[in-house]
Amino acid sequence: MTKNKDVLLKIRDLKIQGYSDESWVDIIKGVDLTLHRGEVMGLIGESGAGKSTIGAACMGYARDGTRISNGSIEFDGMELTTATESERRALRGSRIAYVAQSAAASFNPAHKIIDQHTEAPLQYRIKKRVEAQEDAMQLYEKLRLPNPTEIGFRYPHQVSGGQLQRAMTAMAMSCRPDLIIFDEPTTALDVTTQIEVLAAIRDIVEEYNTAAIYITHDLAVVAQMADTIKVLLKGEEVEEASTKEMLDNPQEEYTKSLWAVRSFESPQKYRPKDGVPLISVRNVDASYTGGDKVLDDVSFDIYEGMTVAVVGESGSGKSTTARCITGLLPPSKGEILFRGEPFPPDYRNRTKDQLRQCQMIYQMADTALNPKVKISEIIGRPAAFYSGLKGAKLKNRVDELLDLIELEPSQYYNRYPPELSGGQKQRIGIARALAAEPSFIVCDEVTSALDQLVAEGILRLLDRLQDELNLAYMFITHDLATVRSIADEVVVMQHGKVVEQGPKDDMFTPPHHPYTDLLLSSVPEMDPNWLTTLLEERGIDNVGDAAAARIDPKDKKVSTT
Repeated sequence: MTKNKDVLLKIRDLKIQGYSDESWVDIIKGVDLTLHRGEVMGLIGESGAGKSTIGAACMGYARDGTRISNGSIEFDGMELTTATESERRALRGSRIAYVAQSAAASFNPAHKIIDQHTEAPLQYRIKKRVEAQEDAMQLYEKLRLPNPTEIGFRYPHQVSGGQLQRAMTAMAMSCRPDLIIFDEPTTALDVTTQIEVLAAIRDIVEEYNTAAIYITHDLAVVAQMADTIKVLLKGEEVEEASTKEMLDNPQEEYTKSLWAVRSFESPQKYRPKDGVPLISVRNVDASYTGGDKVLDDVSFDIYEGMTVAVVGESGSGKSTTARCITGLLPPSKGEILFRGEPFPPDYRNRTKDQLRQCQMIYQMADTALNPKVKISEIIGRPAAFYSGLKGAKLKNRVDELLDLIELEPSQYYNRYPPELSGGQKQRIGIARALAAEPSFIVCDEVTSALDQLVAEGILRLLDRLQDELNLAYMFITHDLATVRSIADEVVVMQHGKVVEQGPKDDMFTPPHHPYTDLLLSSVPEMDPNWLTTLLEERGIDNVGDAAAARIDPKDKKVSTT
């Protein structure tokens, strides 16, 4: 890739402080950064390293409870630390864009996607409404969104998480900024969708000579995207080098430890020959109100003390199946059995004990935990509801649960979720599910938003809890490394159907169903040339080639209001 080597962003001796315990403490401790036009820098490190804080600072922005206390942030010759707030705001959205990790939490649920996409081009008078909408559709097509002429006219809750993340990437590109901050932009995506999005991002960065800061905990992903990699630990720079040099020869022990993570693999368990499944999904069809069939004749079993991983692309029906099991979406055909007996299809018709048996741990702990409620109440509420505990007995139970998830009760009992790291929040989500004393837990992408070191800790915790409490898990994931780590059986779904299922050892041994083979071949590798090679093998020279031509005017759905 030929790059314009003009310096676009230069940061020197950046220090950022956070307010804690009635005093300011350093959280970013003197970081330097130089970024050229058209260059992509990867920022990696475990949770709490300061990656997102530095990403926000690149826009001259300090998050709530923090302040830029020292240093220089120079963007294209403008010193952002001394610029007025109006000058900084004029850059954000137009010349500097930001792609957040959680699109679901970032879009306004009350407005259509395309209206939010066109807001910046209209505000900065870059395009008129019709032009901005046409451009949005072309970007949707470039990012391989289905029905690109129509999908923008849906509300955020009407598309899948992966589709919404791509829509946010398109929105960031709407003004063709000089710099884009990508904060874990592919975290919510399945492996096949991730490839298309990564390729599209790379194409656009090259086409428009856009610089990018790529924040991620996925080392294989950053290897495909970044020209250089900077490793961070607790607000300090560990080392920086070109991507190839960093992958081939990391210098610092901490960097080497990042390269060596995900060593955990739970021993394979096999279902009992004569046992009755704890959960049975039997020939289930399901659809949402007024929509097409989402699940089509889905069947599989989950036994006590075992983990069934359900994998597939975004929109394949994984989470919808979980909604049917938990009674949130009654099937239109088929049934859910619990220990061989029918479960009422609607959760409102289930007894308290039936509700207790099935619990969920959610993907985004940030949005799953009420930020204004103390940890003690978050965990204590289900314990009180299902077990009738009060007073000292309830406090003792909350303390037991905090011990169980390896968090010190005296330190966390009275804290609020915003005071916790991502991994700690996810542990609280686990404790909340355990408070009901269930026999079955749906784990919905519970490690996808976590860095690899923290994710491994969560997987080890879930494995230990399963052994101690004889829990059964339905583990929804698009991360096949996670499947290798924790699954006993694997169910592969595509377009609402089960295309293959069996023990983990068999599923990772050829021959595979063609779709399973596609998923396995789409897992990024620690090779900077892996994505390019894969695209060539699949006959894709440029993800945007098909979208380069303008959309046929007859196929447009453009609002002029």
